[in-house]
Amino acid sequence: MTRPRIGITTSFEDDRQQVSLHYIRAIEAAGGLPLIAPMLATAEAAAEFAALLDGLVITGGPGITQGLIGELPPDLPPTDPARVQSDTLLYQAVADRPVLGICYGMQFINAQAGGTIYADVTAQQPGALVHSAGRGGQEHAVTFAPDSRLRALLGEQAQVNTYHIQAVAQTGAGLRAVGFGPDGVIEAIESDDGRLVGVQFHPERMAETTRPLFADFVARCGR
Repeated sequence: MTRPRIGITTSFEDDRQQVSLHYIRAIEAAGGLPLIAPMLATAEAAAEFAALLDGLVITGGPGITQGLIGELPPDLPPTDPARVQSDTLLYQAVADRPVLGICYGMQFINAQAGGTIYADVTAQQPGALVHSAGRGGQEHAVTFAPDSRLRALLGEQAQVNTYHIQAVAQTGAGLRAVGFGPDGVIEAIESDDGRLVGVQFHPERMAETTRPLFADFVARCGR
């Protein structure tokens, strides 16, 4: 059986692309074939690369600036414009295939749909916990909406890691919030048609708990 081919975006700093092995292993273990996405600069190249793919994972990263509310804090640099350009081109090129957004990737999907992003959720959303592990944030529970795909996959509640400073403020067109932290911070989104799923935590680092999420994503890519 041919494995569904899953594109995986990368970070970009000092003219170097990097990606955590956790993403690769999670997709491979779920039955997918991971394909590392090159940093592309043209729509034509993005379309040709996307033609190889059955789905796309948009990985974590630095600060989102599109749809931003407020200013990025000193401990969160903005995403390099080269990555923003490449991620946007690839996202647009796979417009008919499943996409999984992780942390930055979830915020990216939301911003692409016209949603808004808190620059620093702890400072801007009343009652918000510290969600950045670098600032001392701790694992916490996420509760999933009753009629959501994520609840069907992960149950009513899951204990998750936390590595984010930004967070979704308002969801974009065609998206809805389906996961919430104990403080009300949006921790997961899904599109109305089920094609897009975004999580604010890092499921690739929670292999046992989130195995059903990756299995479902790869299965949808293979259809």
